[in-house]
Amino acid sequence: MKETNGVLSMVRIASGLTAAALVVAVAAPALARTETVTGELVEQACYLKDKKNVGGSHKDCAETCARRGQPLAVVTAGGKIYQITGPLAADNNTKLIPHLAHTIEITGDVSEKDGALMIAADAGSLKMVVR
Repeated sequence: MKETNGVLSMVRIASGLTAAALVVAVAAPALARTETVTGELVEQACYLKDKKNVGGSHKDCAETCARRGQPLAVVTAGGKIYQITGPLAADNNTKLIPHLAHTIEITGDVSEKDGALMIAADAGSLKMVVR
């Protein structure tokens, strides 16, 4: 009888851990917060390699990389970098490419993974900023 109780205890523990994992998985997207981010739209890898890879002089190279599906990002005036994910970045950045090297405003769900910021947004959340 003791062996059966031990097995039942293990089953209960495993069930509890599974339930806890499910709660964490479901809650993770809820931890994202909706924010509006304003900054220059850049090709992320080139910018991280050299912070001078911004503006119109780098637009053609950024566009080539973006068409290949390389991640694009918003760089704020304060230097924060937000990789753009979600429907706005779909189809190899088709909706974003016309805005490369411009100042934009995006509203979406901001999250952080391994120290990197991401903003998940849809096409309706993008606005050009005229300065």
